[in-house]
Amino acid sequence: MFENIKAFFKGFFRSFKARSTEYIEFEERELENVFALVLMGSFVGVPSPPTTLVMRLMPHMIREIYVMQRRAGEMDDIFGEIAAMFEIT
Repeated sequence: MFENIKAFFKGFFRSFKARSTEYIEFEERELENVFALVLMGSFVGVPSPPTTLVMRLMPHMIREIYVMQRRAGEMDDIFGEIAAMFEIT
């Protein structure tokens, strides 16, 4: 009987770990997007940091630029994605 209870809780906590990892990955993606928008804000009319700083960081931003292009093409509904993660109907 104790083995069944132990197996239940083990599966229960494993599912929480999987969901929390999914939430952290989603938050990381969004923070990368925000960082890219802060640096490249002049493209959308947001005041940007000094040009010298942007130019120094530009080589490290290649991945973020591709992600921004892809997201602009797909035009994801961020609120819909968050609602789906939390299973809000």
